[in-house]
Amino acid sequence: MSKNKFPPKKRPVIDPDSGPVYLYGLHTVRAALDNTRRKKRVLLATPNGLNRLREGGELPSLRIEEKTPRDLDKLLGADAVHQGVALEVDPVDRYRLDDVQKLDLVIALDQVTDPHNVGAILRTACAFGADAVITTARYAPRETGVLAKSASGALDMIPLVEVRNLGETLETLKDRGLLCLGFDSEADGLLQQRPTGQKLAIVLGAEGKGLRQKTRSLCDEMVRLDMPGPIKSLNVSNAAAIALFAATAGRS
Repeated sequence: MSKNKFPPKKRPVIDPDSGPVYLYGLHTVRAALDNTRRKKRVLLATPNGLNRLREGGELPSLRIEEKTPRDLDKLLGADAVHQGVALEVDPVDRYRLDDVQKLDLVIALDQVTDPHNVGAILRTACAFGADAVITTARYAPRETGVLAKSASGALDMIPLVEVRNLGETLETLKDRGLLCLGFDSEADGLLQQRPTGQKLAIVLGAEGKGLRQKTRSLCDEMVRLDMPGPIKSLNVSNAAAIALFAATAGRS
């Protein structure tokens, strides 16, 4: 093990709602280690997990504790796919809209609270080259290992912008030249491929509730996905992936 290994300490099972933040999984932990904005506290790893992390690059100077897979299972829960690594961190600082200089393609989430969905949307947004994902300060998930694992490293790769008022933010985006495209399974218009060079904000609501009426009224267009099958709505993270594909298809 590394010279900076400290004697292991007993750690209680974490409380995902109020306890410390543990990120886990190789992609997630490697991205967090490489993120200079992220404050890292202690790396918990099996010998094999530590070796696999080092294959991805040098480790920053931080405390390392050797663990067994069973130790990590007890800490994170039996359902956590940790791959032999976990990293205790401070939550990453959320961006403000003014912090993001380039805003050509963004996703805005209207009270989407499920961490699996938000994490999956972050991953998809990062894969399609979006510039940011926007959430509200209220009615949005706190940073947890579940969210970060679902994002597969994207939480430390794409700006996650937190705003107090989504309506004012949509107005700001429109002032910066973005078309706000709202999604609703009952909308009259169908999602079409967007013109090359068009700046776009994809606005998505929570499953079940959808977009709030105020949010809908501020969108430049309301569209639905063209689904000829008997099911007419999708998980919000799947809808985000289809919307991003349509928005970026044919672009260099």
